Amino acid sequence: MKKGRFLILLLTFFVSMTAFAQKQQYSGVVVDGGGEPVIGASVIQKGTTSGAITDLDGKFTVSVEPGSTLVISYIGYKNYETKVSNNMRIVLEEDSKTLSDVVVIGYGVQKKSVVTASIAKVSSEDLAGKAPVRVDNALKGLAAGVTVTSSSGQPGSSPNVRIRGVGTVNNSDPLYVVDGMPIEGGIDFVNPGDIESIEVLKDAASGAIYGARAANGVVLVTTKRGKMGKAQINYNFSYGWASKTKKRDVTSATDYAVLQNERNINGGLAPIYADPYNLKDTNGNDIVGFGTDWQELIFNDNAPVINHDLSISGATEKVNYFLSMGYFEQEGIVGGNYGHSNYDRLTLRSNTTYNILDASKERNFLNKLDLNVNLAYMRTHSTGVSENSEFGSILGSALYMSPTLAPVALGDVAKKMNAYYTGMGYEIATDANGNPYSVPMYFGTFNEQNNPLAMLALNPTRNWSHKFVPKFSFDLQLWDNLKYHFSYSADLSFWGYDSATTSKYYLSNNNKSDHTSASKESRKGVVWQIENTLTYDKTIDKHTFGVVLGQSAFKNKSDYLGGNRWNLVNPNKPTIDYSTGKVVDGVAQFGVYGGNNVEHRLSSLFARLSYNYDERYMLQATVRRDGSSRFGSNNKYGTFPSVSVGWNIMNEKFMEKTCSWLSNLKFRASWGKNGNDNIGDFRYTTLTSMGNNVLFGKDAIKFNGSKANGLPNADLKWEESEQTDLGLDFGFFNNALTFTVDYYSKKTNGMLMTMPIPSYVGETKPIGNVGDMENKGVEFELGYKWHIADAKFAVKGNATYLHNELTYIGLDDAYLEYDGIQGISGGSIARGVKGEPFPFFYGMKTNGIFQNYDEINSYVNPDGTLIMPDARPGDVRFVDVNGDGKISSEDRTNIGNGTPKWTFGFNFDAEWKGFDFNIFLQGVSGADVFDATYRTDITSGNFPTWMLGRWTGEGTSNKYPILRAGDKTYNWNASDLYVHDGSYLRIKNMSLGYTLPKNITRKAYIERFRVYVMAENLVTWTKYWGFDPEISSNGKSLGIDRGVYPQARTWTVGCNITF
Repeated sequence: MKKGRFLILLLTFFVSMTAFAQKQQYSGVVVDGGGEPVIGASVIQKGTTSGAITDLDGKFTVSVEPGSTLVISYIGYKNYETKVSNNMRIVLEEDSKTLSDVVVIGYGVQKKSVVTASIAKVSSEDLAGKAPVRVDNALKGLAAGVTVTSSSGQPGSSPNVRIRGVGTVNNSDPLYVVDGMPIEGGIDFVNPGDIESIEVLKDAASGAIYGARAANGVVLVTTKRGKMGKAQINYNFSYGWASKTKKRDVTSATDYAVLQNERNINGGLAPIYADPYNLKDTNGNDIVGFGTDWQELIFNDNAPVINHDLSISGATEKVNYFLSMGYFEQEGIVGGNYGHSNYDRLTLRSNTTYNILDASKERNFLNKLDLNVNLAYMRTHSTGVSENSEFGSILGSALYMSPTLAPVALGDVAKKMNAYYTGMGYEIATDANGNPYSVPMYFGTFNEQNNPLAMLALNPTRNWSHKFVPKFSFDLQLWDNLKYHFSYSADLSFWGYDSATTSKYYLSNNNKSDHTSASKESRKGVVWQIENTLTYDKTIDKHTFGVVLGQSAFKNKSDYLGGNRWNLVNPNKPTIDYSTGKVVDGVAQFGVYGGNNVEHRLSSLFARLSYNYDERYMLQATVRRDGSSRFGSNNKYGTFPSVSVGWNIMNEKFMEKTCSWLSNLKFRASWGKNGNDNIGDFRYTTLTSMGNNVLFGKDAIKFNGSKANGLPNADLKWEESEQTDLGLDFGFFNNALTFTVDYYSKKTNGMLMTMPIPSYVGETKPIGNVGDMENKGVEFELGYKWHIADAKFAVKGNATYLHNELTYIGLDDAYLEYDGIQGISGGSIARGVKGEPFPFFYGMKTNGIFQNYDEINSYVNPDGTLIMPDARPGDVRFVDVNGDGKISSEDRTNIGNGTPKWTFGFNFDAEWKGFDFNIFLQGVSGADVFDATYRTDITSGNFPTWMLGRWTGEGTSNKYPILRAGDKTYNWNASDLYVHDGSYLRIKNMSLGYTLPKNITRKAYIERFRVYVMAENLVTWTKYWGFDPEISSNGKSLGIDRGVYPQARTWTVGCNITF
């Protein structure tokens, strides 16, 4: 018995020793091709779930049996298998196939290899070194088919974004969706440093899942999440100096005086200046050199730009978190030093995912539950100046102010000017030395133009906004691969302004105030969305299926409240409560207003079916049905379908011989229909219009009346965009070289617009589906990555060609007019006409200058009658476009287009031994600019220097006409004289950085420390002489320059620190 126990004990000992001997500890390090440690790589024993995760040094330790095989994996790298050994050094190779393998689509993600639609992706790596202030600006030049045009260089200004052209005469802005939540304006609440990726859904097939709001394309913004491993702290800081890139060329005091005299003499008037070469300014002081350089006075060079970003992120098996805070502050280059063009933004974000339940190893139903909480907040403060206006803006006035006009009045001139205006009850603003700013109208005829320095001395309007975007969702694994997703999202916006007139100022007849006042306005917008989706994914042998079924409910409501009161008690406390305004002589010196805006509601059902066979043949079909509160009962609902197919030709057996050089070849084709309900509320019906006074009886007693505000249209329906897309994707040499080309045809049918019917049928014409538009284009994308020894290089470029045409607007002779310019005769300068791009510049065509009377007398119609009988030598020869033998408004035609035919971008990256370099260029070609900065009605205004090339006698000029006061020949009618080539190529960003070696930084517990210098808008090559050829005007047209606020050239230094 004892012997048996002894044998059992001995056997147990040997078995345990054998088991102990079977497992040993092995250690190693995982690095990338550059020798940098790979943090968070998975090291797993093949065939098991046991293993380890690499630490901050890329090191790991595993306990496995000798001879075991380890599988090392990390996102963006090829899996690596090796037999265990002591002190292993594992080098992972980048996998170009998986680096961009997943793209975000509507309500899900998809492997790039099976994507059948046209989707452009911009990753956080693409944004690195670009330093965009806003999300929408981040797309400029980085995505084919996306045209981003800056509205101005004013801090915080939003650009004009068009995806595959102008799709409608109405609002053509795309839909922005941030982490699944459609955003109603205020996209700047997303800190660009928080962005993980931006996907642009360009064709109808990719956007159809968003139905009624996807006609102009969809921009999906995905923010960052934590990564498995130790918590990571990132801090980014930058400080920049912004300055003007150039000044516009205007005439000096002497040239100005010469031109003023010449204009008067040619008009039969006496000259103004006795000696243009010996001039005195308005204070009686001798002018030396240029005279008053008004542009130099208003530009604020070296304006500070400050940015802070702090984030903390990490993940475990139970919690994934990303927390961030950002602060951005920028002073404008026009008026920023006076507090008139400044912007600051604070952003906070929390993205967290909690794993509530994970029983996937125990059962295959109700086995996993994740809770997602995304919270975002933004607060902004801003002041601004007019960005592109001919009505006395700061920049516009600076171009018109005479170089002989002194900025301030001195001595007796100041006393007389002050006495003149104080006698009328006004106060004249003064500079820091107490000298009154010169009032231009006191010294000449400047119409609406003002002394820009006096404008900057006024109290600015202070704008503010708060935005809170929470999203709560959960994902429940129901059974097998069937998942249920619920989300509740909200977009809470609060915005308004505080404004005060703190003095009884006088700048011009159009800009003055005979009383002080304070005003305030607050607005609130509440958007909520509830969505329920079911997704099912299944692979059976070589067949992969995916199904999405969903429901969405959306509501947008808003309200506003504002008030004002005259007569401030204390200008240093400019608030309504510190004002005494009351009713005086029947005039109310106060006001209050407020109300609720009409709610906009949307109810939707949608479905998507995806199928692929062996990742070789792909099919995807989508349908969405939307109901909108903006339409009547006849057409309240709309259905928007799409279908797309793909063929991975490279996965065919007959392509095996090409694998050594051709790594990807895919064909894509798609068709789909999207909608647009972006019109006013209740336009399908007739509402009551109040305030229509009527007179009754012989005594003409006045009664307050009401009437119908227009004609109804119960058949009003959705504006529909139908799009076809054909695409090819190429990859060469293991996708080191990639190339993509897309052709698309996008047709918008039944555009919602005013019906072209006679005005006598009613005061307001009804809205109808009476317009069609077409956009066609080709998009190219090219990328190449290579290395020389340990130096890495990458280039990426894109180009897009676009043709736009308005194909129908109700009647053959109907037209749409936009954008009139004060001081330029000929009516509106932009028009929409069937068969032409929308919109185009509308005006007269010119054919040189009449040099003598013989040329005038030879310009005759077939009957021998003079076409321009009132012309004189030096006048413009206008083209008789319609051939009726005379020059009239009927000869106006298409003279240019502000929408570019080509847009392009080019990006180059290089890395070597800790150094990194990036240069990003973008530009456009085939775009025109209408230069509206010269107004002939401002008789005392300065001239652009091109006026020095005017006609002064036979043979002197064949482009610019004679300068003549009281010109009756309409030389300065809207014509192609104002139109210039707006093409440009710009070094948008260039940066040089250096990352310190880790063996140095880790001594200070810093994982990564990078310093850099960057330049933005460094150089612009263009033929246009204005401030900036990139112009998004306030109206429908691009490219109308009224004195645009230019983009600044900014030099920045900064650092990126990771703990």
